[in-house]
Order: sequence, then C-alpha cells, then structure tokens
Amino acid sequence: MLFRSVAAILVEGDRAVQEKYAALLDPLRELYALFRVLRAAREKRGAIDLELPETRIMFDDQRKISRIVPVERNDAHKLIEECMLAANVCAAELLQHHQVPALYRNHERPPPDKVADLRNFLRELGLSLGGGEQPSTRDYSALMVALAGRADRDVVQIAILRSLSQAIYSPDDGGHFALGYEHYAHFTSPIRRYPDLIVHRLIKRIVARKKLRRDDDAQRNAMRAGEHCSMTERRADEATRDVVNWLKAEYMLDRVGEEFDGAISGVTGFGVFVRLDDVFVEGLVHITALSNDYYHFDAGKLRLNGERTGTTYRLGDKMRIRVVRVDLDEAQIDFEPAAAAPRRRRRR
Repeated sequence: MLFRSVAAILVEGDRAVQEKYAALLDPLRELYALFRVLRAAREKRGAIDLELPETRIMFDDQRKISRIVPVERNDAHKLIEECMLAANVCAAELLQHHQVPALYRNHERPPPDKVADLRNFLRELGLSLGGGEQPSTRDYSALMVALAGRADRDVVQIAILRSLSQAIYSPDDGGHFALGYEHYAHFTSPIRRYPDLIVHRLIKRIVARKKLRRDDDAQRNAMRAGEHCSMTERRADEATRDVVNWLKAEYMLDRVGEEFDGAISGVTGFGVFVRLDDVFVEGLVHITALSNDYYHFDAGKLRLNGERTGTTYRLGDKMRIRVVRVDLDEAQIDFEPAAAAPRRRRRR
C-alpha cells in the first residue's frame, strides 16, 4: 500500500480508497490512534522537529533530469517514522538493561560556541533561543513554534541544524539530544545499516539466552566499530551530496541566462549563496557581481554591508538572480543579480 493511499484513508477519509482496503481499516485506525499518542509524547518531551525541504530528482527517458520536485511528507510517513523511533528506543533499552557493549546512536548537546553563533544570527531576525549556554530541546521547540508562517523559516531551520552536534555511534549510551531520548540505537530503518545489523545480532543472542561478552575486549571492539561506522556514514553523506550537487549543476547547464527567484541561504566574505524557490538549486553570487557598491563582510551578523549605499545582504533575504555560469567539473553554479547586465566573470 502506498503512503498516499494510507493518508487518503486516515486523513482525507476517501471512501473509494477505504472500500478498496476495507480489511485493513480497523488496524490502520488503531495504528493511527497510536501515532497520535506518540506524537503527543514527542511534543511533551520537546523533541526538535525540523521540517527541512527534501527533493527528488526526476529523470526522463534519456536519463536526463526533467525536473526537481519537493518530497511531501504526510501523516502516513510520520506514522511509520514514529513506529521506527519507538522500535529504536526499545532496542536501546533492552541492550542497556543487559549491559551489553553495543552500538548506540548518540547525539550530544550543541557546543556553546555554536549556540552563541546561532543566537547572534537569530537576534538579527528578531528571534531568540532560551536556555542559556545549554538550551534544552524544549527551548529549540519553542523557537520552531515562533518560525510558523515566516518566509525565512527554511533558512532559519538550516541554521538551527548547523548549530547541532553530529550524531555518532558509540558503545556508551549517551542518549539522543534532538529526539529527547535517554536511550537510542539504530535498529530499524529504510536504509539497512551495519550498526543495525550489530544491534540485531546482539538482540538475537539475548532472546536466545546465549552467552554475551562483556569484557574489555568486547568494549574495545564496539568502540572501534562505532568509530568506523561514524566515519563511513560521514563519507557516504559527502558522496551523496557530491552526486546530487553534480546532477543539479547538469540540470542548470541549459538554463544559463535564465532568471529565477530565491532566498539567500549563506553569507561569506566572497559572496552570498542563493537557494532558488521552485528549482531547489543553490548557487553563488560572487561579491564581484555585486557591482553597485563595495561590500564588507560582517561575520558576527552574517551579512554583507555596502560601504556607500548602505545596502545589506543577509540570510533569508529574497533575491532575483540570473544564472551566468555552470562548472560541471566542480559542480558549481554562478549567479548574479538579475538587475545586473549579463557579463562573464571569473570564479572566486
């Protein structure tokens, strides 16, 4: 059954789809009731629930990109997610109960320097994050509520994500800060990971009442496995980003000269990055393309300030751009303000 069919049954009340899956209606409704209980528990503990836009690349018959579309998450997707999270917590609690050197999925509190940077950024937008040097998940959740309906919501969420620590695998059960869990492991997921397999094997031994190793060698082996899996996860994420960036660059190759609307998603000393609204592609407006003034980079406030005109460019600002160059070798896309006369320019 597809996610949209489940959503049609549970959320939209589609009679035709309900009749088609009549035998599944009662268990689906019970599962949906459980989902609402789990979501309420998530909100009560203040779990950080970022709704960042995800995209899917669509290909035509010639294996060329035809379009890039947003991925929509409905309650059917969230239902599965909550069940997976519950299973992961149960697995971690079982391993912790038996004191087995296993692989837990740890997510530490954000470091104070990143929290300070985030607060500086938020202050410029009239937003705030409570909690002092150690904000809780509830402080982040309160900030998320304040973002509702804001045009710069996605940009702020990206800044929040960058302020958080990176999750790792470790035999030490440190809990998951963002999700608000004291115990957490990767036990089930759409992506079958090696850490999941390690957890599966240990739980099988527990269920079968087989002898479990709890000595120093087992702890060291688990530590090495955690370090290796954390490293390979980061490497896989980087490889995925590289491929997606290259595909998006190829997609924009035939759009040089066209104009698009977007929002500033990054500010640096050499220019601003702009994420396009409907194309879901990011590119750079080099500082030399901002030819109407000489701009200074304010690192504390993350913005470019015009020396003569007083014009500023900051995160979240809307900007209409023109695509001026695409470099497939580097998977980089160059923009310039749409008001500027078309011209060729060099990379940073």
